Amino acid sequence: MRPLETFIEQRKERFVRNSLMSDEFLDFVNKNMKPIEKQMSYYQCAIMEVETKFKVLNEQYSLEYDRNPIEDIKSRVKSMESLIKKIRKKDIPLTLSSIEENIHDIAGVRVICSFPDDIYMLADCLLSQDDITLLEKKDYIKNPKPGGYRSLHLIVSVPIFLQDGKRNMTVEVQLRTIAMDFWASLEHKLRYKKDIPADKAKYLEDEMLACAQISAGLDMRMQNVRDVIAENAKPDEQSLLLKDLS
Repeated sequence: MRPLETFIEQRKERFVRNSLMSDEFLDFVNKNMKPIEKQMSYYQCAIMEVETKFKVLNEQYSLEYDRNPIEDIKSRVKSMESLIKKIRKKDIPLTLSSIEENIHDIAGVRVICSFPDDIYMLADCLLSQDDITLLEKKDYIKNPKPGGYRSLHLIVSVPIFLQDGKRNMTVEVQLRTIAMDFWASLEHKLRYKKDIPADKAKYLEDEMLACAQISAGLDMRMQNVRDVIAENAKPDEQSLLLKDLS
């Protein structure tokens, strides 16, 4: 290993030892491991509640309108490593109450839809339920990020029912089309490639932005195809499809 690489590795090791393995952090883990595990289980329960709501909506659309607006549902509870990084990035106290108050994406549910219209329809259906409270909404479909990222983000509060009572938990819900999810998956992989030369990195950045614009156009064209099919369906089919589009 070259001297510079050796130096960098040593510095990295020292950072891990002094930061992530600090006495403060180790004390926090020792004192709070059981409460942390319990808190993570609450987030998992909240995910199950939200997933069930979307599965019920999908089943209802299947029975009433003979189609499924949801292609897939993915979920995750943030890993301990990611949670630690977020705590340090936000520079918040190492307490469970502070984590719950300041970090809203520990529980995440991603809903993959067929068409852009389905995203807003499902979001409205979810938010109209009386036990769901909207805390924050970010529409990266109508207002994409500079790099091209598109998705609808909702931070919601949902109750879970435990042995000793009800508890409200925060869940981040992301709604995307198949094209949006495919793009985001590739962008996520590229984000952590640190060994790409500067000229190639600029090319990839421009190419990903172009791909985002193409996929946005594809989403709209596919939705237009669906609309034309609905408008030209037989009378009995048309009433079903138009009801679906309303």
